[in-house]
Amino acid sequence: MNYSEAITTITELLKDQLVICANGMISRETFLIRDRVENFYMIGSMGLASSIGLGIALNKSSRKVIIFDGDGNLLMNLGSLTMIGALRPKNFLHIVFDNEVYASTGSQPTFSDKIRLEDIAKSARYTCVKKVTSTEVLRKEMVKLLESDGPSFLLVKISKNDRQSEIGRVTYSPEHIKERFMSAIN
Repeated sequence: MNYSEAITTITELLKDQLVICANGMISRETFLIRDRVENFYMIGSMGLASSIGLGIALNKSSRKVIIFDGDGNLLMNLGSLTMIGALRPKNFLHIVFDNEVYASTGSQPTFSDKIRLEDIAKSARYTCVKKVTSTEVLRKEMVKLLESDGPSFLLVKISKNDRQSEIGRVTYSPEHIKERFMSAIN
């Protein structure tokens, strides 16, 4: 499974859920596959998608907040997991696409092939922690997690991206991304 297959599988199931997309390939792929006003695309600020999502989840408890994160992004801000686990927002779903590399900066390896990110999430007291390796199981788990209370953590193992140069950038300005996302929240 690659980014495109995983993100397509997930976004086909979305309705009005708010999605915070980590910077880099995750934002770029999501923008290409299914642009929605409910998507917040991060431009820069590596590692902060989960922190931004936590703030939104705590302030908009009636809306499911989904984080599209990467293994490299998560490793940049592991402290957010402990805060999420301590505050326990029921509307929080943290999806981590793990390709074992920093895809946006040249595919340097991360340590997610040696350190089990799902075990860190369990230690941080996420309510539900799952790991998937196929689109069929991803779809099945997503259906459950969209209806379940969290905080939940879903590790999606994906292949290394081999088409980085083919994927364009998000064409909206940061101001436009913010304004349209705020209209979706309100």
